[in-house]
Amino acid sequence: MRKLESPEPYIPPQFAAECWFDDVCILDMDYFVKTLSGVTAKGVRPDLVGSLITHYACKWLPELSGDESAEKGGPTTTNSEEPSPESTATASWMKKRFFVETLVGILPPEKDSIPCDFLLRLLRAANRVGVDPAYQALLEKRISWQLDQASLKELMVPSFSHTCGTLLDVELVLRLVKGYVNLDEAVRGGAALVKVAKLVDSYLAEAAVDSNLSLPEFVALAGALPGHARSIDDELYRAIDVYLKAHPGVSKKERKSLCRLMDSRKLSPEASLHAAQNERLPVRAVIQVLFSEQTKLTRQFDRSGSFSASRSPNFGLLEQPARCLSKREMTAQQNEIKRLRDDVLRLQSLCISMQGQIERMSEKKSKGFFRWKKLGSGFRSGGGGVVDEGEGEYGRQTPVAGVKSKLVQGRTPKWRKSLS
Repeated sequence: MRKLESPEPYIPPQFAAECWFDDVCILDMDYFVKTLSGVTAKGVRPDLVGSLITHYACKWLPELSGDESAEKGGPTTTNSEEPSPESTATASWMKKRFFVETLVGILPPEKDSIPCDFLLRLLRAANRVGVDPAYQALLEKRISWQLDQASLKELMVPSFSHTCGTLLDVELVLRLVKGYVNLDEAVRGGAALVKVAKLVDSYLAEAAVDSNLSLPEFVALAGALPGHARSIDDELYRAIDVYLKAHPGVSKKERKSLCRLMDSRKLSPEASLHAAQNERLPVRAVIQVLFSEQTKLTRQFDRSGSFSASRSPNFGLLEQPARCLSKREMTAQQNEIKRLRDDVLRLQSLCISMQGQIERMSEKKSKGFFRWKKLGSGFRSGGGGVVDEGEGEYGRQTPVAGVKSKLVQGRTPKWRKSLS
């Protein structure tokens, strides 16, 4: 009898693709480039070509995988053979440089074919081995194109330049952000710009811890984005607060320039409350925050009080009869209005007290004498107050209505007679 041959086992398509990837990754770099050219010529999808490139790169250079455990093991050269003991560090460095430059040259031109995090890891490896500036510029342009897809972890590229004093390469991130902003609005879009703004603010909060980060670098990176990119400035305020905490020697003028970066009207109530109690901020910035919150509460109070049943948007458009509010709803509405009124009064008192402090500070800078102020007609009639010079730095008004001092009457106190 003829022996029946066993059929080949069935392999799912996804596992077949992975096996095909592993077979291709066995090849040398030159053979891989030739194989990739043939695959691209057959019309394979760009995302599949990009997956093949990333799989091959992570196999031969584990640091590109982003897995810390994978970086400790696995091959680190472009050849399948183990490096000989005679191979020097310079030869290994040259191989990595050739490998990275070759990968940059064969990247597919489509936007979403390569993940942005992989491109950032490739850029980190390129900076480490010192690739040609043309390849680095090409890679930075590609990352700027899809910067809205980047993560904060991969964006924190360390600085490998001896001329840069910071731990992170802030100049690199500034070039990436500027390249993204210079793109056409139809390419980057509004939602993507908001993502990049959140990413930059989070990066600033991490980079601000470095004491070597200069103020011009912080201001340049924070101001690289347009004003409409940030819908809320809470993350930017957090970055500014971290910078002021890590740089206690910042002058008053520099603090003002930092606070000009954020818009107090875009702060949430929680951030505004924190800013109002923040001693590191200049007084003018705190006053702006308080006035912004007062304006918000006033508008909210006017809006809640101005809408009537006839003007309410719920009834005006459809012309439905007004519904009488229940006792519980009326109580809740009255409590809300009372709470808003109390908040407005509290903010007004804070603003008045801070304005008084500013006036007293300006008076303190005079010629060294406290300027006496006219106390009005009430003092002239005997119902006002006099300034007691012995009550602290700024003086205190004590009522003297209906009281005639012994000093005014010309009498000498008893304790002075005893001394004589």
